[in-house]
Amino acid sequence: MSTAPASTEPVLAESTKAAATGNGGRPRVAVLFGGRSSEHAVSCVTAAGVLGHIDRDRYDVVPIGITKSGQWVQASADPSAWSLRGDMLPQVEPSEATVMLTETGAGHQLVVAAPNQVPLELGTVDVVFPLLHGPFGEDGTVQGLLELSDTRYVGAGVLASAVGMDKHYMKVVFEAAGLAVGPYIAVTDRQWSTDPQAVRARVAKLGFPVFVKPARAGSSMGISKVDRPEDLDAAMSEARVHDLKLVVEAGIVGREIECAVLQGRGTEAPRTSMPGEIAMADATHAFYDFTAKYVQNDAVNLSCPADLPAEAAERIREQAALAFEAVGGEGLSRVDFFYTADGEILVNEINTMPGFTPSSMYPQMWAASGIGYAELIDELLQLALNRKTGLR
Repeated sequence: MSTAPASTEPVLAESTKAAATGNGGRPRVAVLFGGRSSEHAVSCVTAAGVLGHIDRDRYDVVPIGITKSGQWVQASADPSAWSLRGDMLPQVEPSEATVMLTETGAGHQLVVAAPNQVPLELGTVDVVFPLLHGPFGEDGTVQGLLELSDTRYVGAGVLASAVGMDKHYMKVVFEAAGLAVGPYIAVTDRQWSTDPQAVRARVAKLGFPVFVKPARAGSSMGISKVDRPEDLDAAMSEARVHDLKLVVEAGIVGREIECAVLQGRGTEAPRTSMPGEIAMADATHAFYDFTAKYVQNDAVNLSCPADLPAEAAERIREQAALAFEAVGGEGLSRVDFFYTADGEILVNEINTMPGFTPSSMYPQMWAASGIGYAELIDELLQLALNRKTGLR
């Protein structure tokens, strides 16, 4: 991929957006999904939702899948190709032809290259919608690639993506911003490998139960609830499949409340949705795990607006906006909280590319707050088209 200095062109005005593309007056959107992380299938399901609801009269859409090995390939535009079918997880398959994003005099071009074939130009790209979850996508790596190529994209930038992906540094940033977080410890690979007993002692000080989490994974991958000290090592081993750096959090007795954040237009402050609540429908799942999120739709009850005192709901919205700005968020984020019986509000985490299927909490909270799914996709694309690349 060739690169160029960061763009210095002015922010596009509404009347000039259509003129910025040669695709019949429609901006060309590269929908990027799949990826190398353990959340590959989740990303595909998210893409199915976006591909099924993006306004094709307003945008020219080019789906680009990333295989588990990192190859970029042309992908089907049919949403059903990337939807969950029972317990079958969708996957981007490798291809002889690789898609590359290159820079030419005409702008940012998608080019398909295959052995012994003339490269095929797919056309210019005005904005990328990176629907990637987890490492090698949501963590600032792809965002850095797009910044180097001077390409506009939806969502958080490099630093915000990296901080939002790492549950350890996320909490450090939140604490520095004055936000309350629950008790936790971070465990590095060296610490667990060289002195596991010291780690066990640190965990014991948190009290049981605890939650053992990969520091840089999402969609509840590798997370275990540990009720007894004798079960800790197995949970650590499970989490280390996904990441050698771990976070162990004290169990918090409280309601799980979420709030969706949407970047403000221009210099406006971030917008926040009505808070929503997650409640497990039965005792089958100890917490809101991957199966409950994506496979068993009846495993949880999702309600928005959450049944909260007005003052508590307002504080949660204020803290969600503060968390978004603390990490330097752009585009969208979902902020997760614990709300305790005595009215304490603790920030659990921020997701800079939250689950984005029509049934995911982020779109549901905005739908309850007056912005439908298709309108939300359009708003995110317009925010990206109106945002300059480079330092901002």
